[in-house]
Amino acid sequence: MFIINLTYKGKLEKVDQFLNAHIEYLNTQYKLGNFLASGRKVPRTGGIILSKVESKLELEKIIEKDPFKKNDLANYELIEFVPSKTCDELKFLI
Repeated sequence: MFIINLTYKGKLEKVDQFLNAHIEYLNTQYKLGNFLASGRKVPRTGGIILSKVESKLELEKIIEKDPFKKNDLANYELIEFVPSKTCDELKFLI
């Protein structure tokens, strides 16, 4: 499992130009079962995505399809972790 930490590189006006395309990308990844949760950071300096993709290489290939990546609008930090404890609603992650 991975936490994907996106940090915007430029102005929000540029990011907003590709926001709808980024949302479509997210929707596709949710349908494929690759992403579990996502959202904006506060303050709005980027976003966080929780992914259940098993390999870093596979996840890097998926990220290459993100319009934010294609247009060099964000840096991506991939943090791999193994869930060992969850609330009842998230037991499926273990």
